[in-house]
Amino acid sequence: MLINFFSLKDPLQMIMTSHLFSIPKGLYSPSLMGYNPRVTIREILRNNPLVLAPMAGITDFPFRMICKELGAGVVFSEMVSVEALIREHKRTRGMLHTDPAERPVVFQIFGSKPASMAEAAHIVSQGEVDFIDINMGCPVPKVLKCGAGSALLRNIGLAREIMSAVVKASTVPVTVKIRLGWDSGNIVAADLARAAESVGIAAVTVHGRTKVQGFSGSADWSMIKLVKEAISIPLIGNGDVRSAADVKRMMDETGCDGVMIGRAVRGNPWIFREAKQYLETGRVPLRPDLDERRKVMLRHVNDMVRLLGEDIGVREMRKHLCWYTKGLPGGAEFREKVNNAPGVEDVKREIEDYFADLNLRCVILKK
Repeated sequence: MLINFFSLKDPLQMIMTSHLFSIPKGLYSPSLMGYNPRVTIREILRNNPLVLAPMAGITDFPFRMICKELGAGVVFSEMVSVEALIREHKRTRGMLHTDPAERPVVFQIFGSKPASMAEAAHIVSQGEVDFIDINMGCPVPKVLKCGAGSALLRNIGLAREIMSAVVKASTVPVTVKIRLGWDSGNIVAADLARAAESVGIAAVTVHGRTKVQGFSGSADWSMIKLVKEAISIPLIGNGDVRSAADVKRMMDETGCDGVMIGRAVRGNPWIFREAKQYLETGRVPLRPDLDERRKVMLRHVNDMVRLLGEDIGVREMRKHLCWYTKGLPGGAEFREKVNNAPGVEDVKREIEDYFADLNLRCVILKK
């Protein structure tokens, strides 16, 4: 059963009601939860500049919690369709599931109609959410087809109207995520970022590629720097951040206030722990050992099944399990087995057997 956290206004009640994550008795307090809702996004990023990117089918509640616990400062939801949200589509509403332990959390919405975007922003901002983000960067055809995502890079007037409408309708600060432009001949990021600031947007995330590039080629960090210099609100850089060293390098080269990590986090939520320690000490911690990997995978499976039910939860976990084991010995065989495992107990048994075999290999190699 999904819990409607939007109907629970007391944080302690929300925590005690959640069946997904339990907090030890006596541990709850605003200070121990580590988040003050009155803190601005600039202060949040100054304290921890590491941001989990919004990714469809990936940054759901269970994975956001794992990333948060491993060091992410701010976590973004999957993008939510405003039209589906307004129509009260059950699964879309379920995507708004949250918990105080993951805060500060940003829910991202996408659409192309100012009125619909405003209505959805009002709905989302009534819940336990800290920021609403407007997607103006997604290059996926089905999003472009409805005039949303990167399509808005070709119509700054409409983009500005949408941002203004969302800011006015929301009771929480609003951010926006953009790309450099539609293509190399139409770079609009600085103009769009200035327009965002002028209508009250609290922060801008810039992916250093154009829509036409998609995820190919290289992200242009020099353009991210130019956008940063064009505005006074916080800027979060995004694109080609694959390691702790990349995080530091992006901050040094662009002057950005925060660094958003996207595809590199798939199967590797530990990148947040590594980046956080590297920024604080100049040293990268050891990679997770086999036992930690096993525990995180099992925890992820259990949490997904509790949230989505066994059938959907197992199906959604398959891609994560493939990513978690990428590059590990025997990974291909494991992935074949787990992709054909019908139920949650079968999946967990495959995980246990796989890591038992890996540990045995390690023992033999040490002899």
